[in-house]
Amino acid sequence: MTLTAGIDVGTGAVKAAIFRVEDGKEEWLSRCTLRIRQRDPMQLSREAFEQVLEDAGVQESDLDYVATTGEGETIPYHTGHFYSMTSHARGARYLNPKSMAVLDCGALHGRAMITDAAGKVTNYKMTSQCASGSGQFLENIARYLGIAQDEIGKLSMQADDPEEVSSICAVLAETDVINMVSRGITAPNILKGIHLSMASRLARLLKSIGVRNDLIMMTGGLAQDEGLCQAMREQLAKMKGVDAEVLNHPDSIYAGAIGAALWGAFRYEKLAQSGQILKAS
Repeated sequence: MTLTAGIDVGTGAVKAAIFRVEDGKEEWLSRCTLRIRQRDPMQLSREAFEQVLEDAGVQESDLDYVATTGEGETIPYHTGHFYSMTSHARGARYLNPKSMAVLDCGALHGRAMITDAAGKVTNYKMTSQCASGSGQFLENIARYLGIAQDEIGKLSMQADDPEEVSSICAVLAETDVINMVSRGITAPNILKGIHLSMASRLARLLKSIGVRNDLIMMTGGLAQDEGLCQAMREQLAKMKGVDAEVLNHPDSIYAGAIGAALWGAFRYEKLAQSGQILKAS
């Protein structure tokens, strides 16, 4: 039996999870997510870590491996660190074993990945550094419109005449939105237009790495935005030669932490088998 923790330090939130792996069975014991909101990510990481330990009913000393991902490499109590895309890919496979492509939509960028059956990334591509395709950009627009973040998806799906944001620059895109408001464009149509613009860029990423008839699992903070998920389906449906299905999961935000914990368990077992560590009985 192997007991591992995964801590994913993102730009917008810290996520943590604890897993028990025994005889090939992966049991998710606890989870926690804390929004950063200008707080110290390292302090929040510790708080999230202590919360999942308490919820799982285990002590820190009981853990065989503490795996970090994202910006968590400097966490002093971690055993090992895994690249973020590697973790999200493995987490997506846990959430839906049939998924062969992953679309990680975070606070600062989007990443498209194709995986093999074990959840290893075989090809990937990221959005540019510009933030107009990111969760942070969408959050800024919602704040300007006076809309709560959890209302974005629902309002977007009420649109009847969406107007897409043409600019790829976050600053210019925000100017476009200000102009839309002055022209009387409704919030649902603005939000759906932004979603379509984001989805168009993300769909091109997926096609460029070879996604054709695959099941795509959305991960990251924007995976729960049903408006963006629907826009992704609409944009992919327009693409010639692509017949992919887009899904999310209630726990998509935890994909990075899940993947880190499970890769941590895998690495621990390999080290034990090679005799590099003495596995507890």
